[in-house]
Amino acid sequence: MTDLLNQPPNLAMLAGAVVIDELIALGVSEVVLCPGSRSAPLAYAAWAGDQAGRLRLWVRAEERSAAYFALGLAKASGRAVAVVTTSGTAVANLAPALLEARHAGLPLVACTADRPASLVGTGANQTTDQLSLLAPLVLSTIRVVSTEAAPAAWRQAVRRAVVTAEGRLSRQPGPVHVNVELTPPLVGDPGPLPLGGPFRLDPAPPPRPVRLDSGPRTVVVAGDLPPRVGRDWAGRAERAGLPLLAEPSSNARSGTAAIRFARLLTPELGRAIERVVLVGRPTLSRPILGLLARADLEIVAVAPGASWVDPGWAVSQVVPDLSLAVGDPAWLAAWRRADRRLAEAADPLVWDGPELNGPTLAAIVADGLTDQDNLVLGSSQPIRDADLAPISDLPPQVWANRGQAGIDGVIATAFGLAAASGRATTALMGDLTFLHDLPALITPTLERRLDLRLVVADDDGGSIFAGLEYGAGPARLGHWADAFERCFAVPVGQDLARLGAALGCRVERVDDPSALRQALAAPSSGRHLIVASLRRDDRPGLEAQLTRLAHRAVA
Repeated sequence: MTDLLNQPPNLAMLAGAVVIDELIALGVSEVVLCPGSRSAPLAYAAWAGDQAGRLRLWVRAEERSAAYFALGLAKASGRAVAVVTTSGTAVANLAPALLEARHAGLPLVACTADRPASLVGTGANQTTDQLSLLAPLVLSTIRVVSTEAAPAAWRQAVRRAVVTAEGRLSRQPGPVHVNVELTPPLVGDPGPLPLGGPFRLDPAPPPRPVRLDSGPRTVVVAGDLPPRVGRDWAGRAERAGLPLLAEPSSNARSGTAAIRFARLLTPELGRAIERVVLVGRPTLSRPILGLLARADLEIVAVAPGASWVDPGWAVSQVVPDLSLAVGDPAWLAAWRRADRRLAEAADPLVWDGPELNGPTLAAIVADGLTDQDNLVLGSSQPIRDADLAPISDLPPQVWANRGQAGIDGVIATAFGLAAASGRATTALMGDLTFLHDLPALITPTLERRLDLRLVVADDDGGSIFAGLEYGAGPARLGHWADAFERCFAVPVGQDLARLGAALGCRVERVDDPSALRQALAAPSSGRHLIVASLRRDDRPGLEAQLTRLAHRAVA
């Protein structure tokens, strides 16, 4: 057999080495890799970088979880993270995480190995049009072709990819696709690595804040935001004395201006609003989204990048940054008074009552964490339940995948956040979300094992639909109500504790607030799964009660 290591310089190996070397040169310190054949040159280069301490390599067995793990790394670090795959369906499995990254503005670099372009469309094994496959999901698609033997061109391609992904010029970060076409042989001696030339980038200067006058009755609506940005806006709203309607993953839900029951009070108090300042991406509640669709309001969107959020087509002004003027103290006082009254009436239902329900579960989990912890919230019901939790003076850093608000990839994202931040991390999710991402609990035996506490609201199905019109029952829906369990709730009848234990988790089951607090109070290490048994048939009644209490609190 020919000794592959004693052959002339191997162009495929050289291309892989140059791509990884330039990623490192541009500050990419985390690479997530999935096994494959065509990607061998990239794998060898990433492994060598890890061995030399130039980057941190994470290997995962399947691409969907790997991409969400990379997403979590990018969320926590704010820097580009590369995920490396082989060709074919491996590339397609990156799509959910790339879609989330595109809409959440997260810097992922999908570095996909490919066959030569001449094989596309020929029926060659594991070959498809990878350039078109991911094009709608990414900011840019960039090719590296090993047979061109052009290391300078390869480096420039990687530079464009990282600069675009991190939004260094556009202030609009997002995912980028680097498609590396590699021609066999895929193993051999790359020869000496050509050094890269000098490269300097002068980033766009920070935007100058626009001054907002103090006239109209104004509220600040804060959607999904990184912790640093969210805390800044909480401080701005507090100093200006403006009601702050902040979602949990805005990281602005703190301080004296934050209105705990914003979504319940907005239908009543919202009638007096004259202006909305919109920051982040709000996605949770219909009352807030309805507010953002009102044509009679002045809606000012804060958008540091090239696009802005406008779900109700009603934004009247877009600014890169904003300086808030001090508002009328009586305006904030009215919101705080109603919020306080509603808390007094609602807390026996959503915080300190004897029964364990969704809001109580979320409130107890959040209450057990500090500003040194991460809290990852699954989509659908858990993040909405957390929206009713008491306001904390020292809240944890809160994370959620709200770009597309899907239930997929939450466990893998949480692992990535834990790995990049070094913080103790707790993830709260529903049972379907947990089942959707079980492969993320499988860590190859040669990889670093990460600590993560998982709290799963187990109500055997999709409880969010019970509180929507689909769960209204026969009185309103007639015979359509018979479709609810099968087509919306989708009970699966799985023993989540046994599944978690089989995948290496230490497991506890709880069914009341006291047991939950006790489970959360114990030191958590390794993979700790807490399965909380809940009902979901009480959802419509609970929501109706809270709506009535909100009306009384304002009256």
